[in-house]
Amino acid sequence: MTVVKSTIPEAARQVTGEALQSTLVDLLGLSLIGKQAHWNIVGPRFRSIHLQLDEVVASAREFADTVAERSSALGLPPDGRPETIASAFTLPSPKDGWIRDDDVVQVIVEALEAAIARLRERIDATEKPDPVTQDLLITITAELEKQRWMFAAENVSRD
Repeated sequence: MTVVKSTIPEAARQVTGEALQSTLVDLLGLSLIGKQAHWNIVGPRFRSIHLQLDEVVASAREFADTVAERSSALGLPPDGRPETIASAFTLPSPKDGWIRDDDVVQVIVEALEAAIARLRERIDATEKPDPVTQDLLITITAELEKQRWMFAAENVSRD
């Protein structure tokens, strides 16, 4: 079997590979969180948040594909198997059953904040080993920060 050869040195490839794999886990998990909330949301803001969750899911899935392809391009086979995601996933998740709209917003904000914090660590880690991957992680972070802002604005009280 032919193995894809990397264009970056082995030490840089290892750092980059870890950053890409953990980002893949976070993104695939985030898409699952979004769908779980999408299917189970209830409350007066059901429709608007239901649709907004689809935006998060679409972004997470698209970025997951981009991250996995970047990993492959560097000769690192990405691992998006369900058991890998389940064993490595650490972002906050919604409870089972119906979820009030306020609670959906809160858990999505918390999940996005955790993903963003982890992405920022990976941005720092990939600065020297692979600026191309760093640029990808910066792009993902910017989009997730936008999504976080939009969800956080949903639960601002009317004082």
